[in-house]
Amino acid sequence: ANVTLFLFFFFYLGTGSSILSALQDLFWLSKSKVEKQLQIISVLQWVLTFLIMGVACTLILMYILCTDCWAIAALYLAWLVFDWNTPKKGGRRSQWVRNWAIWRYFRDYFPIRLVKTHNLLTTRNYIFGYHPHGIMGLGAFCNFSTEATGVSQKFPGIRPYLATLAGNFRMPILRDYLMSGGICPVNRDSIDYILSKNGSGNAIIIVVGGAAESLNCTPGKNSVTLKNRKGFVKLALRHGADLVPVYSFGENEVYKQVIFEEGSWGRWVQKKFQKHIGFAPCIFHGRGLFSSNTWGLLPYSKPITTVVGEPITIPKIDNPSQREVDFYHSIYVDSLIKLFDKYKSKFGLPETEVLEVN
Repeated sequence: ANVTLFLFFFFYLGTGSSILSALQDLFWLSKSKVEKQLQIISVLQWVLTFLIMGVACTLILMYILCTDCWAIAALYLAWLVFDWNTPKKGGRRSQWVRNWAIWRYFRDYFPIRLVKTHNLLTTRNYIFGYHPHGIMGLGAFCNFSTEATGVSQKFPGIRPYLATLAGNFRMPILRDYLMSGGICPVNRDSIDYILSKNGSGNAIIIVVGGAAESLNCTPGKNSVTLKNRKGFVKLALRHGADLVPVYSFGENEVYKQVIFEEGSWGRWVQKKFQKHIGFAPCIFHGRGLFSSNTWGLLPYSKPITTVVGEPITIPKIDNPSQREVDFYHSIYVDSLIKLFDKYKSKFGLPETEVLEVN
């Protein structure tokens, strides 16, 4: 436990190799044990960020306003007002943050892999449809908001923007942390700006199933919420952005969740949260911090392999009709199913496995 706490403060700085060397000398630990500790800490910090960082930073800022250091909080709030619209204009990514050593340990914990199947032209813009959501979208974050799996090397000249709930960008500190990784709000203003006023070579990653899909994710189940999700297709048509299906094998395997049946009180509460707040509270668990045999917030270390499919060429139509939206949506659904069927056996699924599209 003491080693874990020390590593938490130590491994953000410097390179992975220098950290391992220093820690081995200090604690007489084997390289594999040190690496495992670093992997656990890297995932733990992201889980805590996902769950509590926004609320925690808001409360801390309010507390500082009531202390002798109130001027620090006041200056940040003034900056927040001045910088309020930055998330809607592509954010403020940092290659330094995207290349932190912590993300490589995050990647290796599962491990997470990114598979490229086709080249992407830098003269085009893209909307990636990411499936499935899982509990936290761990594969989406690692692959597209960090450089741990080499997204910039595999798709040179393409700038990925992972789209997430706009409410996250109203939280102090959290908003800046998210923007540093190239994360943007999943709303029309932000997407319109990136696809129309930010040149070409942009790829917006939208987790299409959203909160509704997260309610049904469970190990051993491959299902996506897509039949009535057509807004991303309409956006692609309005901007002439090519659609790219993306499937992440193993995303549903890293947490176990209590699934409430339709009509139950639990599902009613989840749907009310989803409708009014934008996210659905899930009752889930992974493994414990010090043992994989206990329950906790850490995900299980199951492989996640994200496969980026073939781009679908989309024409630019300023005001697409519903018929046009439906047509390209059906092409997208067929492409996603073909992608799943082509790679399912390579990543541990039987040939008989069928992708359920809801």
